[in-house]
Amino acid sequence: MSKRSVGVSLPFLMPDAGREAGPLHRQLYERLREAILAGTLAPRSRLPSTRTLSRELGISRGTVEEAFAQLDAEGFLERRVGSGSVVALPDHARGPRSVSARGPRFVPAHGGAKAASLGGLSRRGRRMASDVLPAEPRDVRPFTPCLPALELFPTTLWARTVAKQARMLEPGRMTAGEPEGFRPLREAIAAHLGPARGVRCDWRQVLVFASTQQALDLTARLLLDEGDGVWLEEPGYLGARVAFESAGARLHPVPVDGNGPRVEVALARAPKARLAYVTPSHQYPLGVTMSLSRRLALLEHARASGMWLFEDDYDSEFRYATRPLAAIQGMDVAGRVLYAGTFNKVMFPSLRLAFLVVPEALVDAFTAARAATDGHAPPLTQAAMAHFMESGHYAAHLRQMRLVYAERRDALLDALERETRGELQLGAAEAGMHVTAFLAEGLQDVAVIERTDARGLGARRLSPLYLGRGRRQGLVLGFSGASPAGLRAAVRTLCGLLDGPPRQPLRARRHASAAGSSPPSPGTRG
Repeated sequence: MSKRSVGVSLPFLMPDAGREAGPLHRQLYERLREAILAGTLAPRSRLPSTRTLSRELGISRGTVEEAFAQLDAEGFLERRVGSGSVVALPDHARGPRSVSARGPRFVPAHGGAKAASLGGLSRRGRRMASDVLPAEPRDVRPFTPCLPALELFPTTLWARTVAKQARMLEPGRMTAGEPEGFRPLREAIAAHLGPARGVRCDWRQVLVFASTQQALDLTARLLLDEGDGVWLEEPGYLGARVAFESAGARLHPVPVDGNGPRVEVALARAPKARLAYVTPSHQYPLGVTMSLSRRLALLEHARASGMWLFEDDYDSEFRYATRPLAAIQGMDVAGRVLYAGTFNKVMFPSLRLAFLVVPEALVDAFTAARAATDGHAPPLTQAAMAHFMESGHYAAHLRQMRLVYAERRDALLDALERETRGELQLGAAEAGMHVTAFLAEGLQDVAVIERTDARGLGARRLSPLYLGRGRRQGLVLGFSGASPAGLRAAVRTLCGLLDGPPRQPLRARRHASAAGSSPPSPGTRG
């Protein structure tokens, strides 16, 4: 085959002089490589000499030589003394690529799976890519749900704790950590959970994770087969839905009323479900508490059927009318409850420490699976958290935050009482770090959130948290992460964005009975 000569006018090879574009030889190498792969430079084509190309591009001959040498080493060029440089890549090795005048670029896919082809993924992979959780905000915004009071966190004390543990590092603690977690932290967690949450466990049953989401994912992998049924609260936590859908489970929405998830409805719809996900002490997002009779019914069904219960106790240590309510796990005599908690909402989100208390029969399996996934949580962070708890700092911070969040909750409810014209109806507000506000008829949460996002508010939509078709329109309003003054200003902004007609005054239910109350009548159903 004859060799075709390439003209010296190759404008797309012109490198950028700016430092941010990278070294000139690397730019030239990448653009030539892309041109060869795309077919812009055909197989067996002869390239200009390094002397000619350096003159045409206005760069040194050494720069061109370095780029050519790299292409030769990777098999893209053939270089022979006296014969010049020839494109070596055959036709069948080229892919369907394109090259622009500015060279190749990496274009990130926005919107998760909507911007990418899913054809090459497994079934599980397609499900995971299709159910992308919304990105967590990188800044502090009023109304962001479950955001701690970061400005009040004892950063100096925490920094000293971390520094002390870092100074104590020895080679044995600088290698791989234990997959189940750092023993002193597991012991501190077990010691805290007994009196604080009524959880009955030995420290050996405590496993440390980065987040509740990670614990959910591992639970789904270990306990669910493709097609197994899962009860999910309706509305409920989107992260749980993603974890179980990704595992191939069949999801069965269980409606929630003032007494929590309706167990009798779940039994009628899916009596053979393999697992139930519940937030009994503070239901997310409606904020109600599961009644004792339903807790007992759920535990009895789990005992009789072999169902597993995943109890997500994400923020129920913040209770304002009474002491925090005991967890379901403490009433479990059959070993069917997995109890999850997190430090990320008490301390700060980027801490990345959570825990899962598993029945004794599952400890070995979860430990092995933990080792097979990401290995372990960072030992230094675990050691610092253990010392923080053993020294009493964690309990003190928790007590202070209960007082702070009670004040902030009251500020939010009082401001809504004054400012709203009836466009909002509040759900339960006696615990947690957020309150749900149902929108009056005619208002759509997607439109409201578009306005609040533009004004720097962190409220979340309620309707996507429904799995079925009876979606109530509403907002999830966090109050823990903003000062009372900030919340009052945010409420004024929010109410100014609501364009509903004047209605009856708002009546906040901040001290309603958990067992006998019901959420307010719904607004519009999407």
